[in-house]
Amino acid sequence: MNNKKQLQRMFTFIDESPTCFHAVANLENMLDKEGFVKLDEKEVWKIENGGKYYVNRNGSSLIAFVLPGKKPSGFHMTAAHSDSPCFKLKEAPEIVVDDAYLKLNVEKYGGMIMSTWLDRPLSIAGRVVIKNENGFESRLVNLDKDSAIIPNLAIHMNRDANKGVEYNPQIDMEPLIGEGASKDEYLRLLAKEADVSQEDILGFDLFLYNRDKCRLIGIDDAYIAGPRLDDLECAFATMTALVNGKPDKYINLCAIFDNEEVGSRTKQGADSTFLQDVLRRICLKMGIDEEGYRCMLADSFLISADNAHALHPNHQEKADVTNKPVLNGGIVIKYHGSQRYATDAYSAAYMKDVCNRAGVPYQSYANRSDIAGGSTLGNILTSQVSVNMVDIGLPQLAMHSAMETAGAKDAAYLLEALRAFYR
Repeated sequence: MNNKKQLQRMFTFIDESPTCFHAVANLENMLDKEGFVKLDEKEVWKIENGGKYYVNRNGSSLIAFVLPGKKPSGFHMTAAHSDSPCFKLKEAPEIVVDDAYLKLNVEKYGGMIMSTWLDRPLSIAGRVVIKNENGFESRLVNLDKDSAIIPNLAIHMNRDANKGVEYNPQIDMEPLIGEGASKDEYLRLLAKEADVSQEDILGFDLFLYNRDKCRLIGIDDAYIAGPRLDDLECAFATMTALVNGKPDKYINLCAIFDNEEVGSRTKQGADSTFLQDVLRRICLKMGIDEEGYRCMLADSFLISADNAHALHPNHQEKADVTNKPVLNGGIVIKYHGSQRYATDAYSAAYMKDVCNRAGVPYQSYANRSDIAGGSTLGNILTSQVSVNMVDIGLPQLAMHSAMETAGAKDAAYLLEALRAFYR
């Protein structure tokens, strides 16, 4: 991704992926156009050497893989996640205030910076579940209009607003969506979007999302600003690299997991059996027995790609003394002494070699020793599938904000490195 046209493809993907369900659907569209065959976990798989396949779980996680034309010796894998911190609608979410206002009862999904959601144009998207003659069916919905806002309290009513505010998600963060007389209107609009009646909707997973679009920022267009950069930047790059790669002796695989922002402990998260199930079924269909599967894992490698904290221009004191990546400085290799990241000496060396072969820069990240960091996919995945693994990411600012900032060059660096990895 070395020009603005290619960068715009990533912007379009993120803009059109307001939820994890939309992100996976858009990635599936990418794979369909490239001739990948969709598999179903409920059916017996038919795969063959040289084939390209994908399977999703829950509509929010996706694993795609490409088989070499000969017996493979292992797996070359990448992983990223489809979800981002946001607000999720509760069941029966409507609240009428003094017959004048209609707002929604929402709860936090993940660890967002709540203040960044205030006074922004928001909308509602996700999936609804209906019952038809074949059982239950999920349908994507997106109101795709400026349909909600979380209004701030005026400075006159909170004179200490600029001295720091503690926000209560049950009080301060409920979005205004219309007048009191508009009760049930949001559900009618969602039913229309899904092409069903309101009574047909038996369940939903609906989220608020920021309506702002991705864009270049800076007098020199050096930076990217947009919602959900963590981790749709990496999801787009990993899947694009898989599509462009042609395996020789390894099976190329890309996994996009849901629920990373809430701990991954779901049937579609990195702490589930999803990856392990897919790897075992591939080997079973290729006539590889249990011992052969274990041998393949021993000759495999996985790159866990989830964005990393960059040195903040206004808060240099928050960075580690010697490991402080910057925007446009290249791919970040993440280290943690207590193994919150899966990187070790071997996997770091492997990743550095990949970057060197691709001709892209890399840098290192570690938390300050007195500041606890977040978790990611690597150390969770390695408990499910024991392979050599490295945690990397793209440097960014304002992680978990409704609007995040990253480097315009770094997305291209990641794509080039992943292409080299899959080669």
